[in-house]
Amino acid sequence: MKHWDMFLAPYKQAVEELKVKLKGMRSQFELNSTHSPIEFVTGRVKPIASILDKANQKGIPLDRLDEMQDIAGLRMMCQFVDDIMRVVELLRNRNDFEIVEEKDYISHKKASGYRSYHVVIRYPVQTIEGEKRILAEIQIRTLAMNFWATIEHSLNYKYKGQFPEDIRIRLQRAAEAAFLLDEEMSQIRGEIQEAQAFFTRKKEMQQDGDM
Repeated sequence: MKHWDMFLAPYKQAVEELKVKLKGMRSQFELNSTHSPIEFVTGRVKPIASILDKANQKGIPLDRLDEMQDIAGLRMMCQFVDDIMRVVELLRNRNDFEIVEEKDYISHKKASGYRSYHVVIRYPVQTIEGEKRILAEIQIRTLAMNFWATIEHSLNYKYKGQFPEDIRIRLQRAAEAAFLLDEEMSQIRGEIQEAQAFFTRKKEMQQDGDM
């Protein structure tokens, strides 16, 4: 277990540091009183059992686990589909990590219906033994895409990827429904943002009045 603790330590550090940095991007938009393309940020380190399962599936030797791209994983949620590429551009412009791969599952959805934009980065972690550069995966998606992906992930564990035909069809239908929801929300984006800005101003005025 100590070996795993030592192996995972830089990944845990990377996730915590990246969460602070990526949440900081959202805070900067709020300070400028402009729409933030980032709704919220989450992060996790893949459990040991999941690492071993994936290594077995992909044929990755245990002494080369550092080649796995998603041991450290971050998710950046957006309200609108158009916000996703804005976030990707923000990530491309950063100089505190290197982007090594991008996977566009929005323009080219998976057969299952999965949609998301993945950015694989190489992130430098400072340790007492020097710098360690690790791979991490950032997934950028809308709230609707995330809802579908979370459900599909749970079912995938239950059926081990072999979905019954009726479940597979329903999942594909649900994926299209989620996509249509995103499209409808994009059509009234201006109205939504105006309402949100009004609510924020009203909340700030109430807070000022309480002081």
